[in-house]
Amino acid sequence: MSINRVVISGNLTRDPEMRATTSGMQVLSFGVAVNDRRRNPQTGEWEDYPNFVDCAMFGTRAEAVSRYLSKGSKVAIEGKLRYSSWERDGQRRSKLEVIVDEIEFMSRGQQGEAGGYAPAPSYGQQGGYAPAPAPQQAPAPMAAPVPPAVDVYDEDIPF
Repeated sequence: MSINRVVISGNLTRDPEMRATTSGMQVLSFGVAVNDRRRNPQTGEWEDYPNFVDCAMFGTRAEAVSRYLSKGSKVAIEGKLRYSSWERDGQRRSKLEVIVDEIEFMSRGQQGEAGGYAPAPSYGQQGGYAPAPAPQQAPAPMAAPVPPAVDVYDEDIPF
């Protein structure tokens, strides 16, 4: 068994780039910087070390999402890893990227009391903006229908 799931949160390192495949499918490419905190052995201080992750999103969602992203945007992403290799100018090249299944925009302007980020609209598998449904009271339980009573001693029923 193998599991290929990735969840990251970080800031876009560049403006997203929209292109289309030869078959016409939209492809959105962007990079996300994710910090890793490590202690500096010389100073003993904690420091942020960035990891740069290439991401790609496909289809009509890619086009819709591209309107809301720009360099510096904070996002949370869920997806899967994909390894690609190719040859260019006689040299073998490869990369590991995240194929985005879910993306949530994190708004810097709405910091909560703990200093976190309030979630903004997200685009998921269903293909469009879906705001969270408002809480609703559950309907009152309905009584199950009771079948009519049958008199087993009815004279019209032959035995």
